[in-house]
This record gives sequence, structure tokens and C-alpha cells, in this order.
Amino acid sequence: MKKLTFISLLIVLIGSNIFAQTPATKIAIGFYNQENFFDTIHDVGKNDNQFLPDGTYKWNSEKYIAKLHNMSQALADMAVDQVPEGCAFIGLSEIENKNVLNDLIEQEPLKKRDIKYIHQEGPDSRGIDCALLYNPSLFKPTDYKLVPYIYENDSDKNKATRGFLTVRGNLAEEDVVVVVCHLPSRYSSGYYRELGTKQIRAIKDSLQNQNPDIKIFIMGDMNDDPHDKSMSEILGGRRKMEQVEPFGLYNPWWDILFSGTGTLHYRNAWNLFDQILVTENVLDKPHTEIIKKHNKTIEKTIAHNKKQLTYCGSEIVRLEYLLNQSGKYKGTPKRTSASGQWLNGFSDHLPVVLYLCKEN
Repeated sequence: MKKLTFISLLIVLIGSNIFAQTPATKIAIGFYNQENFFDTIHDVGKNDNQFLPDGTYKWNSEKYIAKLHNMSQALADMAVDQVPEGCAFIGLSEIENKNVLNDLIEQEPLKKRDIKYIHQEGPDSRGIDCALLYNPSLFKPTDYKLVPYIYENDSDKNKATRGFLTVRGNLAEEDVVVVVCHLPSRYSSGYYRELGTKQIRAIKDSLQNQNPDIKIFIMGDMNDDPHDKSMSEILGGRRKMEQVEPFGLYNPWWDILFSGTGTLHYRNAWNLFDQILVTENVLDKPHTEIIKKHNKTIEKTIAHNKKQLTYCGSEIVRLEYLLNQSGKYKGTPKRTSASGQWLNGFSDHLPVVLYLCKEN
């Protein structure tokens, strides 16, 4: 009788989750290159002529409205299979201006979540900028600025390009910074992307010098793969968690690319230019903290606290409707336009999502 009583009690305890794992909150953050998201109105001083009704792409209201519908649905659907409320914030590239962003967040899939945005007009000659969409119930921005991309050579200084949108805010009651980037294209030499990552690293180092505990997320279309010099050497993104130095960066996209997939498909091969990197203090590994005591600075290695934001996964978003379903390009991103033909698609890039967990 005593054995039966004990077994019955054990079943009750298991059923009541006393022996279950500590519950955790899961948060998603993302990035998505919007592929030439222009409105139909000329911006004075910008070379947006291709995306006007009489331009190369014959970019008219019908196409613009379709693009708004398509991209708003894709943005809303990012990560919902794991986090029903979707992403806390999503970095964007190739957005023309505030007009596009205002129209975008008025689309029903985003409007019903009260999605907001952060954007600052940049100097890019075509007029394309970076921006940050965010759900105000999940992320509360406190400050932002557009850090300009600085050329080193005088001969380059008339080549205006995208800066680095740097946003600080509160995510899951923690102080975080996200840097949204769109580095120079592959039409430029690797030098210009390496110069860009040198400047991104300077932003990161400056933030960490001010607050060693701050958590930093660097995201964007890097126009380089994780193993290229700009990302692996200059920015210092490491392939494995155990390789990440104190205050360094982890780049989880190396292994995903080497598994045979990516975010854009070019000449029968995948690239993974769209990446999100995280600082060491977000990783589930021992890390270094700076302690100031008696006018001395001491480095102390301690175990990661899982009651703080912790990296717990990343993925390329491969929603079926984002991909070509047949033909020569089956399984690759369904673009807005290709070879001069409007496809009523989405982007030549796929979105990416990074997941964070925090024990309650």
C-alpha cells in the first residue's frame, strides 16, 4: 500500500511540472533585405529613376501595392512557428524612405501588432536605407543614431553609401544595442566591405568600453559570407562558441552555409550574406566580466546566467511562398522582378531569425 501511495504521489508531482525544466521565455529577432523597396515618387537628389512609372522597372501603383502586401505578410510570419507574437524587432535594408515604412506598417499583418519603425535618411546615392521595425510590446527603444560610413581615400569621398543604424533599447528588461548594416555591394572590391566591418567593430568596442555588460546584435546584408575576411578577421565573428574571445562575436551562420544552403542564390550556388552576430555575453558559456574595485579593473570569468538573454538558435526563414515552386529556379528566393519581368514576388534574399531564451 505504501508503494502504491508513493507511485501515485510521484505521478502527481510529475503532472504538476515540479520535475519539469525551468520555463523560459523565447524571443525572436530578425533581418530581411527588402530588395529595392521603392515608392513611385521621385526623391529629389536621389537616383531612383529606375523605380518610377516611366523607369526601367515600370514601377507603378499596382506593383507597389502588391509589394506592400507581400512584404508585410512575410515580415509578420517570421518566427511565428516558434514565437507566436513574431519578432521583437527586424532589421531591414533597401528601404527607400519613411513613405515606404509608413505604408508598410499600415498593412494589416503588421498594423494589428502595432508595429513601429526607426529610420534616419542616409546619403546613399540610390536612396536606399536601413531601418528597424519593432513590436513596442516586446522592444522599447531608448536612443538611436545613424553612424556614417567613412571612406579613407579622398578619391572615394564622393561615393555616398549606407551608414550603420545603431539602436539602443530594452529587450526582456535588458539593455541591448542592435546595429543594422548594409555593406557595399560585390560590384565594389572586398576592401570596402572590410573598411565597413572595421567601422562596425569600432562601434561595438566603443559601446563595450562604456558598458561591458551591454548585449550587442550586429545584423545586416554584409555582401560577404561568414568566412570572408571582412566578417571573420576584421569584424572577428567566430564559427564556434568556444572560439569566441571575451567581448568578441559569435557568428552562427558559418555552419548553416557550409551545410549547403544560404539566403541568396547566384550562379547555381548559395551565399549567406544576411547575418546576425551576437556578443559573447549572450552565449551559454563562461564569460568575462569587468569588475571595478578600489580603483582597479579586474577581469573575472563566471558562468553564464540563463536568467539573462541567452542565444538559443538561428535559422533561415524558408516559408514556402517565399520560394520558387517550379522551373529552373525551384527552391530559390522568389524575387519581385527578374530579367525585366515583374514576378509579384518578395525579395532576392531570404530572411533570417535568431532566437534568444531567458529562464523565468
